[in-house]
Amino acid sequence: MHRTGRLGTYAISLGQEAVSVGIASAMREDDVLLPSYRDNGALLWRGVALEEILLFWGGDERGNQFSGPVHDFPFCVPVGSQAPHAAGVAYALKLRKEPRVAVCMFGDGATSKGDVYEAMNFAGVHKLPLVFVATNNQWAISVPLRLQTGSETLAQKAIGAGFSGEQVDGSDVVAMRAAAEEAIATARDGKGPHFIEAVTYRLGDHTTSDDALRYRSAEEVQAHWKEEPIARLRSYLVGQKMWTKADEERLAAECHERIEAAVERYLKTPPRRAETMFDNLYADLPEAYAAQRRELAGEDDA
Repeated sequence: MHRTGRLGTYAISLGQEAVSVGIASAMREDDVLLPSYRDNGALLWRGVALEEILLFWGGDERGNQFSGPVHDFPFCVPVGSQAPHAAGVAYALKLRKEPRVAVCMFGDGATSKGDVYEAMNFAGVHKLPLVFVATNNQWAISVPLRLQTGSETLAQKAIGAGFSGEQVDGSDVVAMRAAAEEAIATARDGKGPHFIEAVTYRLGDHTTSDDALRYRSAEEVQAHWKEEPIARLRSYLVGQKMWTKADEERLAAECHERIEAAVERYLKTPPRRAETMFDNLYADLPEAYAAQRRELAGEDDA
């Protein structure tokens, strides 16, 4: 769809599905999710429609009018800027004495940004009900982890902010769910924030506009395919005699059908009118902008 101009650039989450699903499945509906641009699995689990995700990546902000919980935050494309937002949300939850938790998800590159450190420091000082989740997929676009931090782990960065952090196998959905449950429960009980470093690997390009072969070898990527989370879960379920070939075929067919239907709904969505760019900017639109809006709408400005 991107190559044929029917979709803008898309952030691929291949290899990272266990992080999104493990985290989101441990949350309550009234908890608050602050996702990055790659956490589609978490959004889908929280009730966001696939066509809404496609709409957003097609350049239409109406895609942020999610079907999921209205208090969840939209995609955050600027790296790490959702972390201070999460600290603010968690501070509000604490002030209101609400038994809710904010969950902030970002990539390993975001941990090199000041926004994240400031949010972690604030969360630690005020013992906020906040769980930070760093998906360490080894690459911040084309920058490998070793070139963006001298820290042995990302998890240990939480120590400087006054709370605990841990590394979790981010390709194991069961491990991610267990870690998320414990961290969220601890934060909900008023025991302060927690940091989860989900160690995984980005099997695809950074986005559909990227060519990862320019900065990493095919051999490196191939070596990590044995850790691919869906295959690991499938293998586990088969070993427990909880999954069969017939189950797999049925699920694959259902997924294909649902995706194709969502794509069709997305493509049939009429584009926004140009004048709507002025909507939601001001409570009362200044006349200078109001005149421009009328002009775009083809209204008589007499």
